[in-house]
Amino acid sequence: MVQDIRQLLITTITEKKENYYRLAYSYVKNKDDALDIIQESIKKALISVDKINDSQSINSWFYKIIVHTALDFLRKHKKVTLADVDTLEFFSQGHEDDYQNIDLQKAIDDLPVKYKSIIILRYFEDLKLEEIAIILGENINTIKTRLYKALELLRIKMD
Repeated sequence: MVQDIRQLLITTITEKKENYYRLAYSYVKNKDDALDIIQESIKKALISVDKINDSQSINSWFYKIIVHTALDFLRKHKKVTLADVDTLEFFSQGHEDDYQNIDLQKAIDDLPVKYKSIIILRYFEDLKLEEIAIILGENINTIKTRLYKALELLRIKMD
């Protein structure tokens, strides 16, 4: 049974690796740090794979591990966000910005973590509110309230 769940976990991670990387990157904004978070998350998942009761919840369970690992990383590194090499190269060569909603991204980055997490999981990872509640370990009504508040804060910042 544990071997089957372990294999299912490996398959899920392999199939959704881009989504998991994107989630980690959305927290740290650095390729190497995002990869470290993913690596650490995989390690944690493999160590505690026997704690999975429902094989249908592997995806949500692994998202939860990534979010907590990313938050731990930010706590340890005092939320310092560094530009990665590609970003530095891009700007050092004098390229013009092709506008990729920079104001929106900045506004999301400025949100408190409890709101930022919900925005990222809902709109960038396209998860349902119920899944977000499981991942963040919160009540569904709390998630709804925080999502509403986060959208309100974004609206204010964008005006």
